Amino acid sequence: VACTKGLPRSGPSAPFRSREAMPEGVPRREYEPGHFATLVDEAKKKFARGDLFEAVLSQTFREPCASLPSTIFARLQERNPSPYGFQMNLGADECLVGASPEMFVRVEANPSGLRVETCPISGTIKRGKDALEDAENIRRILTDPKEESEITMCTDVDRNDKSRICRHGSVKVIGRRQIEMYSRLIHTVDHVEGYLRPEFDALDAFLCHMWAVTVSGAPKTWAIQFVEEMEKSQRRWYGASVGHVAFDGHLNTGLTLRTIRIHDGVAEVRAGATLLFDSVPDAEEKETELKASACLNAVTSSAPLPKAAALSAARNGSSPAGAGKQVLLIDFEDSFVHTLANYVRQTGATVTTVRHTSTAVAMQQMGHIDLALLSPGPGCPKDFGVSKHIDLLLQRKIPIFGVCLGLQSIVEHFGGELDQLAYPMHGKPSLIEVSGSGDCVGPIFEGLPRSFCVARYHSLYAKRPLPDCLAATACIAAGQPGGPLVAGDPVTKESKNMPLVMAVQHRSLPVAAVQFHPESILTSPENGVQLVENAFKMKFA
Repeated sequence: VACTKGLPRSGPSAPFRSREAMPEGVPRREYEPGHFATLVDEAKKKFARGDLFEAVLSQTFREPCASLPSTIFARLQERNPSPYGFQMNLGADECLVGASPEMFVRVEANPSGLRVETCPISGTIKRGKDALEDAENIRRILTDPKEESEITMCTDVDRNDKSRICRHGSVKVIGRRQIEMYSRLIHTVDHVEGYLRPEFDALDAFLCHMWAVTVSGAPKTWAIQFVEEMEKSQRRWYGASVGHVAFDGHLNTGLTLRTIRIHDGVAEVRAGATLLFDSVPDAEEKETELKASACLNAVTSSAPLPKAAALSAARNGSSPAGAGKQVLLIDFEDSFVHTLANYVRQTGATVTTVRHTSTAVAMQQMGHIDLALLSPGPGCPKDFGVSKHIDLLLQRKIPIFGVCLGLQSIVEHFGGELDQLAYPMHGKPSLIEVSGSGDCVGPIFEGLPRSFCVARYHSLYAKRPLPDCLAATACIAAGQPGGPLVAGDPVTKESKNMPLVMAVQHRSLPVAAVQFHPESILTSPENGVQLVENAFKMKFA
């Protein structure tokens, strides 16, 4: 096997020239914020006329480079692992360091012939702060018509490239809108294959795909001309390829995306966005910034901020709301009670969980109790005699927070009525709107969005009108099952203009409840824990 191991290193060498600051007159970004969005507007005029279907415009970001290229490469490998990682010293004080996600062209032999494959990437959305938000973002990108059109046009052009040199009938899409996840973003990827005709080889396959549609646009010639006219600077290595041609005629290449060009101590990262008539200019500009961010972080930061630390840093520096507090969690034979207790403990509180048959004994043993939680549960409040538990708690002047069955119990205890949904909502997400006003908003929704998604596990609901002593502080949002203005809503028997109650607050007592489940994965954990924290703000006068 040929290699360079042991050969003398007798050529000239020069130390890497680093920089701590940008050279005078060299901007950190090619365009001022907002300018790239104006280029998107220009592209949309071309789409409207039919001159182009899509185009990929890009811009360059720069940072002084104080670290060795090898150090930056190691950071990229750790923070943003990708299928095509590379570090190259090109001489003349120029280096390339990359972590590219996209295969350009790969050619290998199998019993059916020379197989050419590509994996065009088009469609981008940012990573979430956790797996749950990732899943939601994946759902969003897969249901976004613009993102689907974007990758469809790329793949149709890619299939056309292959059809120039492949056997008829052999060009196939073998993977459609597959999800690939990287450190800061999520891509949709197609996988296309074909078999070369006998007169063509791997280099023919490589050349006929130039330039890749995912960095140019369609139709290719007009798109490339548009790029030439609109972009301020040369692309240099951006959108080229890196890889190898093997001695047996095989080939494997990736596009030079997410690539850092280091020259004269300045690191340059170029990033683009695929533009369509449906593009939102500001969003496309933000996409270029997002794509460049992992590489720029590898240049500027010796230690990335872990996700957990980032979430912790987002919280204020005060003591946890539940620190030193005693919580009694009454379990009405529910299967989510321990997760709910987990959320309460995250506030710093101590939780004692007891079955509903032992409430009175637990209250005597605990002594001081800062908050009582009425858990969810099956059936209806009368099955557990919840009203007597509420009486005990109010006699001891213990604030009460109810979840699901807990809300139904509070409504019924204070004279309200319950009814049964025509269609049970079990494990279903719904958007709610915080609806409290005047002196009865209460503390439960402080610091939370005015509208957010929650988990529903209920067949019963609180009928309107509520008892005078209770105010609805959150309701189902318009357009949701049980929300207002839903013609023929099959879920409730309520008026279209009276949305389903999702939270209540007593007008004079520290008693509140939510119909949804804050501890479910369908309710953002951040919102769920915040809501539980807010319950500690309820106190008897």
